[in-house]
Amino acid sequence: MKIESNKVVKLVYELYVGEGDKREMVEIAGEDDPMVFIHGLSGLPEEFENQLIGFSADDTFNFTVSAEDGYGNIDEEALIDFPIEQFKIENDEVPEGMLEIGNFIPFANDEGNKMTGRVTEVFPEYVILDFNHPLAGQTMHFTGHIISVRNANPDELSHGHVHGEGGVIH
Repeated sequence: MKIESNKVVKLVYELYVGEGDKREMVEIAGEDDPMVFIHGLSGLPEEFENQLIGFSADDTFNFTVSAEDGYGNIDEEALIDFPIEQFKIENDEVPEGMLEIGNFIPFANDEGNKMTGRVTEVFPEYVILDFNHPLAGQTMHFTGHIISVRNANPDELSHGHVHGEGGVIH
């Protein structure tokens, strides 16, 4: 069976970002915890899924997804200044360790949508948080292999996610 829309795909991969000597491994989905998703319903970058079309179980892959086709370029408008006062909790102080560079801080917007900002700079009066996807602006290089491909069942298609092993258990 070949990968196409509405197929459940189980695969393992290594994800690298950067170019040449500066390429760095940032994620592994290994045999002990493979990635399982419904092709076309995963929420993954479309180009990632497109690169997998036509592969079958036991096939290997090695491809690149550009920043533009992945999580987009860095959006400067997603770098937002927040007054330091917004982070003060007990005794009118910022909790120790909260605002360390690289920390992720959860937020909700006015509509209740959840989002996460990464601390990029801390100043005495304000903090800069980056709401871009962590892989925005990165060229992504994937290597791996396909473990299995099967048809998604009607419940999986209606729920939009895989059930059972590697998926959601209801």
